[in-house]
Amino acid sequence: MKRHWWKGLALLLLAYSIVGGLLLDVPRLAILNETIRALYFHVPMWFAMTFMMLLSVIYAVMYMNNPTAKNDAFSEQLARVGVLMGMLGIATGMVWAKFTWGAFWSNDPKQNSAAIGLLIYFAYFILRGSMTDEQQRARISATYNVFAFVLLILLLFVLPRMTSSLHPGNGGNPGFNAYDLDSKLRLVFYPAVLGWILMGLWVARLRTRLSLVETAIEEEEIA
Repeated sequence: MKRHWWKGLALLLLAYSIVGGLLLDVPRLAILNETIRALYFHVPMWFAMTFMMLLSVIYAVMYMNNPTAKNDAFSEQLARVGVLMGMLGIATGMVWAKFTWGAFWSNDPKQNSAAIGLLIYFAYFILRGSMTDEQQRARISATYNVFAFVLLILLLFVLPRMTSSLHPGNGGNPGFNAYDLDSKLRLVFYPAVLGWILMGLWVARLRTRLSLVETAIEEEEIA
């Protein structure tokens, strides 16, 4: 039980951030008003996505140095969970954008870059599914994963800053810390970030174990 304490922590942090995010008082900022509560969901999910993708590429590099089924499985499943977090992040961001920018999708550079980044990872899964040889699939996927992560960072954190953008933190539009110093937001925001990261790790571990079991069963059936 002692080894699984972090799973209980993940559940507690998410429960606290969801309840606190919906019920606790928030600062009344112009235009944002109650929609600022989306900060507790949209941004932490993107933090979690970036962390999952970082771990995924780390396991991809580990596979290149030590080609084991476990490293490949972890790399794939972390990417899958990362994409799920990214899709949730886009969905919650679209809801926020509807109330603050007037439309679910405004072709903002940050929105477009995020969508392109996820499409790059969709291509990663298509690439994996197009190959039957396990070693070839793992090796080529690991190489693709490295380039995909580099492109994701460029799309999310570099390119939007080089053009005008409605999104906070880009194109001269100040980010969260620059225009709001209310500590009450941080009391929910940071636990939410940690909670979603831990939950993502939990799901990725479960999916990896399931993937390895399925692979072992298939190998026994072939033998």
